[in-house]
Amino acid sequence: MTVSPSFWIRSPADLPRSKGQIELYSSQYFLACGFGGAVACGPTHASMTPLDIIKCRRQVDAKLYKSNLAGFKNILSTEGFRGILTGFGATFTGYAFQGAGKYGLYEFFKYQYSQLAGETNARTYNTLLFLSASASAELVADLFLCPWEAIKVRQQTTIPPFAKSALEGWNKIVAQEGVFGGLYKGLAPLWFRQVPYTMVKFASFEKTVEAIYNYLPKPKREYSLLAQTGVSFLGGYIAGIACAVVSHPADVMVSKINAERKPSESMGQAVGRIYGNIGFRGLWNGLPVRIFMIGTLTALQWLVYDSFKVAAGFPTTGGGE
Repeated sequence: MTVSPSFWIRSPADLPRSKGQIELYSSQYFLACGFGGAVACGPTHASMTPLDIIKCRRQVDAKLYKSNLAGFKNILSTEGFRGILTGFGATFTGYAFQGAGKYGLYEFFKYQYSQLAGETNARTYNTLLFLSASASAELVADLFLCPWEAIKVRQQTTIPPFAKSALEGWNKIVAQEGVFGGLYKGLAPLWFRQVPYTMVKFASFEKTVEAIYNYLPKPKREYSLLAQTGVSFLGGYIAGIACAVVSHPADVMVSKINAERKPSESMGQAVGRIYGNIGFRGLWNGLPVRIFMIGTLTALQWLVYDSFKVAAGFPTTGGGE
């Protein structure tokens, strides 16, 4: 059985209706998907804060903790329970905004690009469409994420944290370094991390889900919605592992730049100096914990996102009809 892309619509007259009140592929549909993305990304990323703080600190200083468990115990003993939640507010806010842009715009660009490509090309080159749509969405979504990522990294990699809340961090960075010199100084490396990450995340998810339904004995439409969201979770976890590996070197560099870049340095100078200090091997510090974190995150996000789509009366993502 060959599964064709479910986003191809032959003509405006063929536009399907969702089970609810919102017409599929309408502006309201894309806005709803954006809301679903915010719900999927904000809480899930924030729930990983205890792992994230250890990962970021070990990326900045590999000798700080002997292991992830040692890092967790050290933070609890020296900073208390609140310490392991450092950066929670900035993480929640930033990734809620980013999730809204990423998922909503992905659905929008995926649909628009398929229409521009035409039916034959859309079916033949669907992987290219997934990659193009996800890259376009992430470029925009990172504009919303970048300030909060800068605050989060600064909070997590300074001991004691340089700000007690996301708002305090925002005000401090703007006062000391300005909006573009402080909150957006990590935008370029963030793009280098997030755009490949999202391209792999969405394309590998779509292709994994497609492969799962090709392997199963029945077409997607004959499985219950609960079973379909289960496929989404499995496909999301596989996609998350791939994402973690592909984007990890850039993730390390983002953490280092936000924590260590000197005001007098250009981006190229900062990257060159940091790479000279840590080398190629240093770009992979913290990879095991990030594989676990991102695999779990990605699986949960697709589960939440597709569960939201089901609740709204929309079809689940990927795998044909």
